[in-house]
Amino acid sequence: MELGRLEYLQALVTEFQATDSPDAKEQVLANLANFAYDPQNYEHQRRLQVLDLFLDTLSEDSEALVEFAMGGLCNLCLDKANKEYILEANGVEPIINCLSSSNEETVMSAVTTLMYLSTPRSRAQTTALPVVECMLRFSLS
Repeated sequence: MELGRLEYLQALVTEFQATDSPDAKEQVLANLANFAYDPQNYEHQRRLQVLDLFLDTLSEDSEALVEFAMGGLCNLCLDKANKEYILEANGVEPIINCLSSSNEETVMSAVTTLMYLSTPRSRAQTTALPVVECMLRFSLS
């Protein structure tokens, strides 16, 4: 029996929540982030609360988990409904915190995500002085 998109994504979310293996968590989260590239999966990922899973994972100690979660958010924030969800869920602050990561991929995803999340409503957060100073430092490095 072949699983549909929703069922497959549900299986990944369930596996992520059920496993105690750090390696398995990384692999599953990387898969979820990769599925976030496809606009056909946006609705399914909202329905399965994958955006919350990614946002919650930004506070984990594992650099790899944070990298994959940030990459997933970066992929999902192109969609207007996902962008609004991230903003409503107070997702800007944890994304800003990723700017100080030692992982270059995490930082690049955070910068890109903040650019896409910049709206008149969020501009005060996304263009706050510490964020702008951080971006200027990146541009000089």
